[in-house]
Amino acid sequence: MRVEVLRELVPAVIGVLVRRGAGFAAAEDAVQEAVIKALETWPADPPRDPKGWLVTAAWHRFVDATRADAARRRREDLVEDEPAAGDATDVDDTLQLYFLCAHPSLTPSSAVALTLRAVGGLTTRQIAQAYLVPEATMAQRISRAKRTVSGVRFDRPGDVATVLRVLYLVFNEGYSGDVDLAAEAIRLTRQLAAAVDHPEVAGLLALMLLHHARRASRTAADGSLVPLAAQDRGRWDTRAVAEGVAVLQAALARDRLGEFQAQAAIAALHADALVAAETDWVQIVEWYDELIRFTDNPVVRLNRAVAVGEADGARAGLAALAALDDSLPRYAAVAAHLRERDGDLDAAARLYAEAAAKAPNLAERDHLTRQAARLNSRSR
Repeated sequence: MRVEVLRELVPAVIGVLVRRGAGFAAAEDAVQEAVIKALETWPADPPRDPKGWLVTAAWHRFVDATRADAARRRREDLVEDEPAAGDATDVDDTLQLYFLCAHPSLTPSSAVALTLRAVGGLTTRQIAQAYLVPEATMAQRISRAKRTVSGVRFDRPGDVATVLRVLYLVFNEGYSGDVDLAAEAIRLTRQLAAAVDHPEVAGLLALMLLHHARRASRTAADGSLVPLAAQDRGRWDTRAVAEGVAVLQAALARDRLGEFQAQAAIAALHADALVAAETDWVQIVEWYDELIRFTDNPVVRLNRAVAVGEADGARAGLAALAALDDSLPRYAAVAAHLRERDGDLDAAARLYAEAAAKAPNLAERDHLTRQAARLNSRSR
């Protein structure tokens, strides 16, 4: 059985244990131990009823942990009549687990970690490796998160918008170690889309698919960044693009526009252009205007300034940029791009160098440094 299939069973199994009387934290720990055991034994001896096997194994571990804790002897009544192995209930608690793990009392980093563990079925070690932190640090983060939500009722309605933001954070982490977090975010969002009928869930799934479709073309063989306009569009995943567009169209047809649908529409317009010169920048500006209605944040306006510069010329883009705070992340990079398009190469080179000094990672810093060097060599 594939690991992905095993992970998909995790939320339902946690739900079964919670309904049988286990607390969320204890249930999640027991299921994680059962998952580790399954990874060890299933390749050689796959069960006929995977979900039933996990429920039984996790319940055994919960029983053992409960009986071993003298301070919790009063809970023995919960485990006297131990259920036999067999088909597990069909009730799916996946959606409730999403809401619980994205509880507003959690910090974003804790919500992401708890979602990956309880809903995604990843081990603490895998999550730690993905975030490049020590396993002990991640274990403490997850433990604190579980303590925070321990008193939250399992059946309370949750906020879909909060869940979507957590999944978007997971997606934006991309890839590191042996866990592809972008792919994991897409898998979890598909799972959420199957559990809840909401156009913004579809919008986020479409956005992820459309962005992920360009992944292979984002870096050159030497690891350097390749900007969107210079990417080899023949390397884009056309199946992912087609699926993303279809999911988006179905969501837009419901006439309940939201932030993620608007972002996906922008990504779809980029994907629709066979070459960069054919990009419909006028429509992209219009979609940015729609996006600002939902989330009028400076980063969206910064991206809109780029689109305005492409649609109406560099001067128009610079005018849009002038209304923004120049301390914004990537402000100098956008200003450099627009200055270069306007023909002011000296100012553009200076701004590229400034942007490189503020870059959040090495790849982006190297890219911006090369842009500054390219313009400096031309102006000599």
